Amino acid sequence: MELKVVSFMLGEEKFALDIMNVDSIVELGKIVRIPESNDYVEGIMNLRGTVIPVINLKKKFKMRDTERKPSSKIIVINLDDRKVGLLVDQVHEVLTITDKQIEQAPADLGKSKTNILLGIAKLDQDLLIILNAKELLTTQEQIELQGLTKLA
Repeated sequence: MELKVVSFMLGEEKFALDIMNVDSIVELGKIVRIPESNDYVEGIMNLRGTVIPVINLKKKFKMRDTERKPSSKIIVINLDDRKVGLLVDQVHEVLTITDKQIEQAPADLGKSKTNILLGIAKLDQDLLIILNAKELLTTQEQIELQGLTKLA
């Protein structure tokens, strides 16, 4: 079995998402902050006439947040019937990974109740953390984000 993924950087770490969950990759545009939203919510943006929430994945994963770089991009993913933007430091490439390269993530890794890791791919000397787009946000977080876009 093969999996096509979009690889990207958060700080010094490499992550990936299944390309089937990715709608598009867009340049960093104007993001409007929403008062009293969760700290990992950057705000909302206009994507081709549709207002979508933008999540800062570094903050969501409790990584040290840094200034936005010229290479920063927004990966737009499909979550059920809506789109969500994910702010990342840099988008690398589309890769094809075989199931032989993917190891299951240890079950006790992380404290999250959701299973946000699909697995870890071994690519030469690098490890690529493959995220489960459908599990990045809890049901409660998705409801809160939906409420943000209705305000706009």
